[in-house]
Parts: sequence; structure tokens; C-alpha cells
Amino acid sequence: MRDRVPVVVQGSGRRVRRAGLAGVLWAAAELIVTVGVVVLLLVVHQVWWTNRQAAAAAQEQVQALERAWGEVSLPASVSDSPSPSASEPGAGDVPVPGPGGAGGAGAAAAATRAARPAAGPSERDRAYAVLRVPRLGLVVPVAQGVDKRAVLDKGYAGQYPGTAGPGAQGNFALAGHRNTHGEPFRYINRLRAGDELIVDVRGYRYTYVVGKILGETTERDTGVIAPVPRSVVKPDQGYSEPGAYITLTTCTPEYTSKYRLVVWGTLLKSS
Repeated sequence: MRDRVPVVVQGSGRRVRRAGLAGVLWAAAELIVTVGVVVLLLVVHQVWWTNRQAAAAAQEQVQALERAWGEVSLPASVSDSPSPSASEPGAGDVPVPGPGGAGGAGAAAAATRAARPAAGPSERDRAYAVLRVPRLGLVVPVAQGVDKRAVLDKGYAGQYPGTAGPGAQGNFALAGHRNTHGEPFRYINRLRAGDELIVDVRGYRYTYVVGKILGETTERDTGVIAPVPRSVVKPDQGYSEPGAYITLTTCTPEYTSKYRLVVWGTLLKSS
């Protein structure tokens, strides 16, 4: 009986290798698609969902403030504002400059101190004022501090620590997100000289008018929030005389945090 001679089938090894390669490619494609879907969901969550959540919560906060203040009390006469005492809420908060400037800044300081929350850590991120920008249709609550998680990510505008209160001499300086988390300051680049910036604080209204805009500066340009705001990076930008100012700051260009966009205004009237 003759031995059988093994038969070598040409190309079988190639088919196996091709099948293995196809499997690897298919697995890689599935991985890429999965990663892409995850990234897309993260983008949707960050750009869309956080905006919805923060914007809705911010508007609820505005309504809560207005209910607490009582609609009939807005605006009231600044001249009728009571002087704060040590027992009043917020009497020991960030100092607000005393009398001076347009529209009774001493009473404005008193009203602001009384409206601010107590100095406890759990109270500092609570909104105490409302910023309205008619040109942009913007209505946003204002809280103390510029901490991202505690203030800015809630869709609030945050007051820089140590800056003046609404209506007072000095610089009432605010920060806000331009993109994501409610993005309240997204379109402040559209503001023009003469536009109104209105700040309501428990029965008192302070109307500022936009005067100057600094399209770009560094994040370390602390001069823009100084009592007399003036850029230290671009010294020809800003003011040189004491007054009652408001400053809005946000990131620029959009979807980056490389530079800062700054809008300045001066107090027009208090009521």
C-alpha cells in the first residue's frame, strides 16, 4: 500500500492571514466609531446640555430673587436706602467705597451691602443682584466670586472679589462664561458705546452706559478691573479719572480661554 503524499493547498495561509487582518481592521473600526460616539456625546453634553441646565437654573434664580424682592419695590429711591448696621446681612462683606460720585453712591453702597449674602463659605456663591443687558436680551443673576464650579458654571455672572458694589464709586467688575454653562457673556462683543447695562439689587436699580470695549488682552491684565479701569497691557485703553464703573470680562476667541474681552461702562443713573 503506497503512502499518501500530503497535498499542500496553495493560498490557504493567505486566506487565514487576510481573515485575521480583516478582523483586526473591523475591531479597530468599531473602536473608532465607539470613541467617536463617546466624544460626540461629551461635546453635546458640554456645549448643549450644560447650557440648557445652567441657563434654566440661572433664570429660576432671577425669578426667585425678584419674588424675594417683591416686584412693587423695583425700583425704589436710592435716597431712602437705610444705613447698614453690624446686625444686617452682609454688613461685614467686601468693603464698598463710601460716599461720592454720581447718584448717591453712599446710599448705593449701603443698599449693596445689605443685599449681599452673609460672609459664610456656603453663602458666598448665592446670587444677590440681576444684570440686564437690553441690547442682548440678557438677564443673568450676579453672585460674589469668580469660582468656576460655585458661580460661573451655574450660568451666573461673578463679581471679582474686592471690587466695588453696584452703583458705588470704583469698579463693579464681573466675569461670565462665553461658551458652555449658560454662556451669559457670549455676545458681549456685540455691545456698542451707548448701550445700557442695568443692575438690580433688592429694590434699587443702577443703570450704566457702555463707554469703551477692549477686544483682546491677556488673562493677567489686572488693570481692567482696577478701581479706575485701565489696561496694563495696552495702557492707551481704559480710563484715567475716578468714577463709578462697571466691567464685563469673558474669554476670547470663542471656545478658547487664551485672551480676555473687556467691556467698560460708567454709571448713568440710580433709581
